[in-house]
Parts: sequence; structure tokens; C-alpha cells
Amino acid sequence: MHSDPIADLLTRIRNGLMSGAMFIDCPLSKIKVEIAKILVNEGFVKSQETLTEGKFPVLRVHLKYDSRRKPVIHKIRRVSKPGLRSYRSVDELRPRRSGLSVVVMTTSQGVMTDREARRRKIGGEALCEVY
Repeated sequence: MHSDPIADLLTRIRNGLMSGAMFIDCPLSKIKVEIAKILVNEGFVKSQETLTEGKFPVLRVHLKYDSRRKPVIHKIRRVSKPGLRSYRSVDELRPRRSGLSVVVMTTSQGVMTDREARRRKIGGEALCEVY
């Protein structure tokens, strides 16, 4: 049993990129699917799918590399942890790394990027940062 399933997903992606894997598998949960959808929409991973053939459903994330086989994701890190939650108001949401970084947030209106949260003028919990 994992105490932090989001950190588990991010670590699996990080390890898959370092090993040059084409995809990673992890146990399925709704929050992981939402994070994977955002990573697909932002162009950090190729695609994501849910597999239900086995005993337990699995989330499969297809990783993305450039033409020289270098990972598209340079860094992926957990911001808000179970022991120290990180909440941000709309005033604290600023573009990071000249707008190249994406912060995935969970808000009262669902999981979205920091850019979308600024546009909707809502704050929330910063889950992870990807660039």
C-alpha cells in the first residue's frame, strides 16, 4: 500500500524516462487519470489509457521523447506532500520558468493547470510541477 499515490505515479514516470521505456504502468485511480490527461494535453507524454484485462485496473502512460531519444520531460516533482500541503491563492499563481513549466493543481472545479486556474481566477492545492 502506498501512502502517496501521486508521488508513486511521478516516480514511475521519472524512472521510465531514465531507463528509456516506451510506457509505464501504475495502479489506476481517478486523480492519476486526471494528471495523465493534463500531461497529454500539455504535450509532455504521448498518450494514456486504462487497461482492465488483469485482476486490477491499470493506468498505462506512453512516454514521449524527442528525435535524439531525449525525454521531453526535463524535471517532474511533487509540490504538495501528505505531510506538508501546499495551497496557492490566485494571487500566488505566477508563470514559472518563463511559462514553460506547468503546475498541476486540484481546485474546487477539478484538476487543472496553473494557467487554467489563473484564467478562471481560482486557487487550490499545487500537486506537481513539470517542465
